[in-house]
Amino acid sequence: MSEIKYRRILLKLGGEALAGPEGYGIDPERAVNVARKVAQVHRHGVQIGLVLGGGNIWRGRSPIASQMERAAADHIGMLATVMNALALQDALNKIGTDTRVQTAIEMRSVAEPYIRLRAIRHMEKGRVVIIGAGTGNPYFTTDTAAALRAMEINAQLLIKATKVDGIYAEDPQKNPGALRFSHLSYIDALNFRVQVMDSTAISLCMDNKMPIVVVNLWQDGNSIEDIVMGREIGTLVS
Repeated sequence: MSEIKYRRILLKLGGEALAGPEGYGIDPERAVNVARKVAQVHRHGVQIGLVLGGGNIWRGRSPIASQMERAAADHIGMLATVMNALALQDALNKIGTDTRVQTAIEMRSVAEPYIRLRAIRHMEKGRVVIIGAGTGNPYFTTDTAAALRAMEINAQLLIKATKVDGIYAEDPQKNPGALRFSHLSYIDALNFRVQVMDSTAISLCMDNKMPIVVVNLWQDGNSIEDIVMGREIGTLVS
């Protein structure tokens, strides 16, 4: 077996990873596809913390949300991430990958409260830990929550798995010839105002020297597995 480069990771997925063909809701088949990719990495002995967005259920920038008080809209978004977390937990458990959901907002009848040392202990015992409800505070994105949790669980790497294969100088959908970066410094990523991760999350990673890899979740094979094996794909921000 190839040498594993990263033994503990924090994987950030957008809510759209679980969405159906229409781009919203939870598609059980997509959840199983994501679960299989995670389980494949987990079988190598990699410890995995996972943070999900909630954009497939609730978007804070939607016309409906814009008419609401920001804190209320953000709390709805946090609850949406918990729904996604429970759906992915179900998919992982069904394929034999022991999983725990912890939430920053307590809801003990459906999940454990997020406790840093307990999350680490679960991972040490071979369980995938899905951390829902963001940071538990409004005005913070799930990207920032992922950066924070990566530091708290002592992850070696934060992986942002999206539907694009890295960070580009321009929008690749508008310009198919746009330059893709294989590596960016934190400062360059902030100066470029990259769209794949917000500036607060990047700044937090910069201050704590947490490397980030942006990669396409849906490329042929398993991009997450490629990364933990040390293969150079996507864009590294460090």
